[in-house]
Parts: sequence; structure tokens; C-alpha cells
Amino acid sequence: MENVTADAHERTKDYLSDSEMKLLLQASKKTRYPKRNYLLLLMIYRHGLRVSEAVNLKKSDVNIKESRVWINRLKNGLSVEHPISGDELRAIRRYLNSRKDNLPWLFINERGLPLTRQAVNYITTSVGEKANLPRVHPHTLRHSCGFYLANKGYDLRLIQDYLGHRDPKHTAHYTRVVSSRFEKLWS
Repeated sequence: MENVTADAHERTKDYLSDSEMKLLLQASKKTRYPKRNYLLLLMIYRHGLRVSEAVNLKKSDVNIKESRVWINRLKNGLSVEHPISGDELRAIRRYLNSRKDNLPWLFINERGLPLTRQAVNYITTSVGEKANLPRVHPHTLRHSCGFYLANKGYDLRLIQDYLGHRDPKHTAHYTRVVSSRFEKLWS
């Protein structure tokens, strides 16, 4: 049998479009913990978080006054501070105002413990099913962030820094398949 390998850009679609992301976020509002789940999925998407980065977020990482969040990247990634947009800031306030605890973690379960990786996987998959978006995983949202930024025309280096990639080859995937690069080829 011939050993055939595909380039990374030849994989199946592993991200959500803007409209699919909106469907996912709307579906998160119809869950048992709508404020937490909406914010969780929004922040994973907006900041390109890995699951472990999301579950490790602390309330102290969020600076509401200055609309900033400290992203402590894992896997030897570049840790950076990201801005928080208005709708995300409102979602953070709504979620934190609904909590009656002094626990340090941003995302907690009903027992007052930080969400686990398995819980985030379950939340993401089940909300994806509610939104009729099959095979949605937390890493799908990280990829969706990268593709969103590439489709907006941001350069490879900015996307690399934003996602915390040390090696640009990990970021190149987003810019290689972005359709907007081809828009004016035949006009």
C-alpha cells in the first residue's frame, strides 16, 4: 500500500465561519449554565485559547477596568495580554455578577471547582450539536480564531503572536487556505 501524506492545508475544514460561530454562541445561551457557557465559548474563540488555557484562567487574569485579559499560553507559547471587546466585557460582567463565590478561577462547575478539560469538551460538543454543527471541539474554536484573523487580512506575524505560536509554520495553515487571498485574481 502506498504511503500518501497530505499537506496540512488539505485536511477537512476544521473551523467555523462567522455565521456558524454566531449559531454556536446563540445555542450556548440555551444551556443549563448559559452565562458561563456563552462566555467560555466566546473567550476560547476570541482569544484562540487551548482548552487547558481556558480552564486555567483566573479572575485575576481579567482586568475589567482596562478591558484586558492576560493569556498564559501553554506548550511553550508566547504569553500576551489581549484586549477585551465591549460585548465580551459585558458577558464577563454578567457571568461574574451571577456568581456568589470568591473562588479564583474564571470558569467553575456547580461544585465550585475549575472546569475540567473533559467538561469543556462536553460543553463544546453538546452546544455544537444544539446548533446543528457536527464535530465541533474546543480546538475548532481556536482554529476559527486563526481563520477569522486571516480572512480579515491580518499578517502572519500578528496572527502568530496573537495565538502564541513560537513557530510560524503553525500559523501558516490559516493563511494558506484563506479564500480572500484569491478574491481579485480574475477581476
